[in-house]
Amino acid sequence: MAQFLRLAVAIATSGLVATTALASEASEPIAPDKVAIQDGELPQSLTGKKGNPASGREWFVGRTLGNCLACHANKETSDEQFHGEIGPPLDGVADRYDEAQLRAIVTNSKAVFGDQTLMPGFYRVSGMNRVADTFAGKTILSAQQVEDVVAYLMTLKE
Repeated sequence: MAQFLRLAVAIATSGLVATTALASEASEPIAPDKVAIQDGELPQSLTGKKGNPASGREWFVGRTLGNCLACHANKETSDEQFHGEIGPPLDGVADRYDEAQLRAIVTNSKAVFGDQTLMPGFYRVSGMNRVADTFAGKTILSAQQVEDVVAYLMTLKE
């Protein structure tokens, strides 16, 4: 009932634009096997909504899920321990890549860089090697966590 009332209010106050926004908020995330990266970009949000940069920073430095810090350093996280040097430093990454490119890289870096990267695809379930049975068919990050990491990366400007 509440969704119906919100939809009715949206139609009455803002017309088609508001109803489209409500529909995208209510939709399911794009399934990992349905993600289509083209020309190194993934312009469409995996969830239909923006990520939270503060949560993205948590996934970035967290050692259990994202653990981006294991390979990448940046000035903003210099107080964290054990920065890696396998991947490039991410200072200014938002000046080098736009949001669609960063989403594609985090989602499936191999689709962007091919075999020239060691970075895992954080929202990918197929085409991987030596996956433990416990993790088969599962993504490293959820669709929302990917959006959060992308939102955080978009704050890293020179």
